[in-house]
Amino acid sequence: MPVSSAHELIVESADLAQALAIRRAVFIVEQGIDEEIEIDAFDENCRHYVARRHGVAVGAARQRPYGAGVAKIERMAVLAPHRRAGVGRALLERMEADAARDGATAIVLHAQDRALAFYARCGYRVEGEGFEEAGIPHHRMRKTL
Repeated sequence: MPVSSAHELIVESADLAQALAIRRAVFIVEQGIDEEIEIDAFDENCRHYVARRHGVAVGAARQRPYGAGVAKIERMAVLAPHRRAGVGRALLERMEADAARDGATAIVLHAQDRALAFYARCGYRVEGEGFEEAGIPHHRMRKTL
């Protein structure tokens, strides 16, 4: 089932190599985050997602349990030429649906400040003060499912 006419199915438990390649391109190359911070031990126990457009992997994210009834979305990345095309929203919608199916009643994430407006449009609300993560300003955000 297509996510929308512009996107192919988002593949759950996708090829981790594709997800990591997208994350490397966005976080390590584009944003200068150290690989030792970006690729971590949580990768082994997360549900990974890859978004495809026209058969090409262009977005990735991971999700993991984060306490009773809460899931955490992390490492959401979309390759630059595919931003503002609905890929990020499609990833979020799929992860939210999966989290709800698995019993989560809320999702949290750490949003880079440059992405706060995007997440707010998707129904996420800022919680607390800002903080720095990997040298980049962030805010914790939450959405009730």
